[in-house]
Amino acid sequence: VQLVESGGGLVQPGGSLRLSCEDSGLTFSAYDMSWYRQHPGKERELVATINMAGGSTNYDDSVKGRFTISRDNRKNTVYLQMNSLEPEDTAVYYCNARRGSRNFWGQGTQVTVSS
Repeated sequence: VQLVESGGGLVQPGGSLRLSCEDSGLTFSAYDMSWYRQHPGKERELVATINMAGGSTNYDDSVKGRFTISRDNRKNTVYLQMNSLEPEDTAVYYCNARRGSRNFWGQGTQVTVSS
């Protein structure tokens, strides 16, 4: 099983980025998918979740209205569209796949919001 994130980078405040996470090895459509982030020296925190079919999403209050999670089960990929980025969004972003007790992580991608 491999989850590979991409799309991170350096962006100015107010800018946008789209993260992608492509799976190889899972029955992708059978897993709920999430994005987490980890600020330096802090615990990993949940940012957004999307259910298996893509019909239900949930967001942390800090990103509601700015971030959108989506998935394409034909491409085995989950996305995180991030708009109106703030310096506080600077973190390593991780993709997560979960089904019952089965839980898989990507390697993370750095997002830096700075002028």
